[in-house]
Amino acid sequence: MTNYWLVLGVAVFTEIVWALSLKYVQTHPSPWVVAGSVLLSFLNMALLSFAMRGIPAGTAYAIWTGLGAIGVTLGGIIWFGDPLGMARVAFLSLIVVGVMGLKAVS
Repeated sequence: MTNYWLVLGVAVFTEIVWALSLKYVQTHPSPWVVAGSVLLSFLNMALLSFAMRGIPAGTAYAIWTGLGAIGVTLGGIIWFGDPLGMARVAFLSLIVVGVMGLKAVS
């Protein structure tokens, strides 16, 4: 039996790595870095699409984008020196609450 939630989790991770790779391309442009970003994009979409076989589309997409946004924000803070303030933490917390709510009712 396929665990669609696990596939969605891998899709979220891939989304985070892909989005951060876009920022990396801007600072380290090379054909290999660009190719890696493009491949991650295809993998990302394939995983999300597969997860939607067993999870409602709206729920899967909301979780994918919400957790992806949190991961990219944290990755940007850690690796690219993006700012972190209390307002950002508060709004990221709202995303977490929304994701937990969607998971609870799915």
